[in-house]
Amino acid sequence: MYHDFKLIEGRPVSIQVKDYMKRLMIKGALQPHQKLPSTRELGILLGVSRNTVIAAYAELADEGRVYALQGKGNYVSEDSAGSVAPPSLSWKLPWKERLSKQALLAEELDLMKRGIRAGKSTISFTSIAPDQKLFDLDHVKQAFLGRMSVEGHVLLNYGYAKGYKPLIEYLMTYMENKGVDVQGKDMLITAGFTEGFDLVLAALRPKHGAVICENPTHHTAIKNLKLHGFDIKGVTMEPDGIHLGELERALEERAFDCAYFVPSYHNPTGIVMSMEKRLALMQLMSRYKIPVIEDGFNEELRYSGAHVPPLIASAGSGNSVIYIGSFSKVLFPGLRVGWVLADRELIDYLESMKRARSIHTSTLDQSLLYQYLHNGNLHKYLKRARSEYKRKYELTLQTCKAFVPYQTLSGDGGLHLFVTFPEACSVRELLEACAQQGVIFTLGHPFFTDGRGSNTLRLGFSRVADEDIVRGIRIIGDTAKQLWGLA
Repeated sequence: MYHDFKLIEGRPVSIQVKDYMKRLMIKGALQPHQKLPSTRELGILLGVSRNTVIAAYAELADEGRVYALQGKGNYVSEDSAGSVAPPSLSWKLPWKERLSKQALLAEELDLMKRGIRAGKSTISFTSIAPDQKLFDLDHVKQAFLGRMSVEGHVLLNYGYAKGYKPLIEYLMTYMENKGVDVQGKDMLITAGFTEGFDLVLAALRPKHGAVICENPTHHTAIKNLKLHGFDIKGVTMEPDGIHLGELERALEERAFDCAYFVPSYHNPTGIVMSMEKRLALMQLMSRYKIPVIEDGFNEELRYSGAHVPPLIASAGSGNSVIYIGSFSKVLFPGLRVGWVLADRELIDYLESMKRARSIHTSTLDQSLLYQYLHNGNLHKYLKRARSEYKRKYELTLQTCKAFVPYQTLSGDGGLHLFVTFPEACSVRELLEACAQQGVIFTLGHPFFTDGRGSNTLRLGFSRVADEDIVRGIRIIGDTAKQLWGLA
């Protein structure tokens, strides 16, 4: 006994000793009324000071796990030790047989469990998260300390299901500055895009059981649509966005409960839908009375040209667009904060659903984001981030053009490019061959709604060093040429 105690750096030693002794009691290694080693003896056994053990015993006594007898030492309390379960209580339940179809489907669609793991020296193009080296830590610390000094006691308590009011007010103005008519609209703060999307889908009555979207589209969206039982109709992408002719034919053929679109820096193609196509798209949605869920993905990461207003701006005073926003790909994904901007009546129902499911989004996270934005740091950060990501984007684009035998290459900005090879090419085969050479990327087929895309891949460059971008893409290109005999 006592041979398996290991210190964890940075944590108070007396607490570690207390927790270790508590585990021994719960496991039954120390029995009720058993005498404990003296403070000096236990200090020697564990390799800690006697004062540390005295403090640990005092904490255990405060918790009622240890009692002292004058002149005799410390003993284990009656109620502190664990009990060994009798055989009749140690039966094993076959949990898989008890799981819902939704749980089984979620596990089946979980790509993170089945992807190739990146080793320390692997060049990985799988991430489209921000580069943590760019994180504005000084201003984040200032925002945190500033907000805590103003209302720290409030921030550490329960919050409101709808969200932190100062952040909602800021984001309403933020969306108004994008050209959105916010009259008759309201906002719900969520723990990122995925929760917002899940809440919206759960709120919709699946009258027709079908959703229409771009093909390919965001895999997380596909996964959630399937988990909610929707059939998915994907519409082909063109260089400037969704194919409107194909979209109209699909709308004529059957009815849909809603549409899901990613108009800016589309995931995975990186395409930005043109302004003309956005207006034509919204006219179609209006004609067929289809509500739209708009994914405001990466809107801020434009490297050239003017800002293109979101679809919800094109809807004017109408209430048919549900906009889901997040700064996860722009600022700090560790702050799980997103928002749903929609008709006021709909938000009222979503607020009740949010309260029933998760009570509220972390008020601490919301207030930190608010203070950071309020202090005017977003513009400064974006200026620096855009400059760095633009440089990486151009390097990735040029390197692909120089070395990769692609059929098409798309990506108007953002943090990734999408590569298409001839139909007969298996990108999974390419991934396996590249992984053996220390390079991995994201397969394109999970983003497709109809089983296609086995000849496509997504290249995320945001967290890859310049030299690795060149070396990794060259390996991908050379390997593709060797595998498929492409020039």
